[in-house]
Amino acid sequence: MLVIHPDGNQCLLGRKKTFPRGMFSCLAGFVEPGETIEDAVRREVEEESGVKVGPVQYVSCQPWPMPSSLMIGCLSVAVSTEIKVDENEIEEARWFTRQQVVDVLVKGSQPSFSVPPRQAIAHQLIKHWIGVNANL
Repeated sequence: MLVIHPDGNQCLLGRKKTFPRGMFSCLAGFVEPGETIEDAVRREVEEESGVKVGPVQYVSCQPWPMPSSLMIGCLSVAVSTEIKVDENEIEEARWFTRQQVVDVLVKGSQPSFSVPPRQAIAHQLIKHWIGVNANL
């Protein structure tokens, strides 16, 4: 789930304690029985980060072998921007500008953080948001 700031120029990324040092990714969660994908995105984002989201758009999916699941990639637009992390879920979350994310993807400078590798759906959601062509 990639959350876009209301200004359209920032995205919300988070990190778990188990992530490699400095790596931030899209938020993630599970759909509960009887719950729509859109409602799951809204619930999970708010549970993990305290940020409320409105519109949700499906982007893509990816098989996930553990526990035999399907990862569903969605973009959502925040309707609140204050972050209040649930430390049982994630270690940190913060807003990153489009330029900060582009700098990390093109690796032309010394980035202050990293994102998941190309094969991860989170990487693809981030690239989708910034509109970078697929040859990066």
